[in-house]
Amino acid sequence: MSSMMRALVYEGPRQMNVRNVPVPSLGEREVLIRVERVGICGSELGGFLGHNSLRVPPLVMGHEFSGVVAEVGAGATKFRQGDRVTVNPLSTCGECEDCRAGNEQLCQSRSLLGAHAPGAFAEYVAVPERDIHPIPDSVSFDQAAFAEPFACAVHLCRLLSLKREDRLLVLGAGPIGLFALAAARTLGLENIVVADLNADRLRIAAELGGIPARGDEEIEALKPAEGFHAAVDAVGAASTRLRCVQSVRRGGRIGLTGLHEADTTLPINSIIREELKLFGAFAYSRSDFETALRWIGEGRIDLLPWTEHRPLEDGQSSFEKLVSGPGAIAKIMLCPNP
Repeated sequence: MSSMMRALVYEGPRQMNVRNVPVPSLGEREVLIRVERVGICGSELGGFLGHNSLRVPPLVMGHEFSGVVAEVGAGATKFRQGDRVTVNPLSTCGECEDCRAGNEQLCQSRSLLGAHAPGAFAEYVAVPERDIHPIPDSVSFDQAAFAEPFACAVHLCRLLSLKREDRLLVLGAGPIGLFALAAARTLGLENIVVADLNADRLRIAAELGGIPARGDEEIEALKPAEGFHAAVDAVGAASTRLRCVQSVRRGGRIGLTGLHEADTTLPINSIIREELKLFGAFAYSRSDFETALRWIGEGRIDLLPWTEHRPLEDGQSSFEKLVSGPGAIAKIMLCPNP
């Protein structure tokens, strides 16, 4: 193996360039993975535009990925060269009160691959062995790379305690909104309205079993008389957060996962009087990640018809495409090792 590799490096707002960088050196309990597929996340689009304080240039981003074990550290014993794997990129201490309670996403020392450490927009990435999951032969590299964003949706739906009879509103038909729709469908919900301004994305939502709504008037027309039992904001704008509050019934639950705007004014007195329950949903626990991977293995989710593959060299143009208007593309996967 060469000591150098190709990596897509974020070097400033709207600046992504392929550079030759050293292959990561391995810690004792780390594993080197040859990256086969790596998806572009919405939070990375914010980083690309210079709006995300977690992502400081120069940085190799990328945290939704799958690949093959290329090398193992001296103290790593669970995996061997050639194993097909995916990775939980949210590394936690495993020892604090939150980790012991199964709320690893709240760990004070959590760190995200591709933000706090070099990520998977590269030919190789080094990962702690305990964060790696084997993937069965029946699961493709594409499907395995969906485990991370799908885990976010699994976590969100778990926080909302969704029941089969619930009527759900999902605002935003980007990847997380579509995955939330898929997770809710897996839990047995049948009445799920998905709202977006992008007609192409709404067609995807309809094919996944959602009821499409374009704009506030269509949401109002589809809203039950007393309001939705639960709502998801997968956008993060002031208008979509407010729309969630206005759309749920008394005692309704709202899952907030979009990070588009940092601050929003909400009608708190109405929230109090109607006893609305607002949940912030960040990332996922280890069990959420495992559930997502299991459901993928069971064929519960398929975004492959709306997934596009591009080489690492097209990284800059791929980010520009997703920022300017993705059309019918739900996810772009980069292929560092074609």
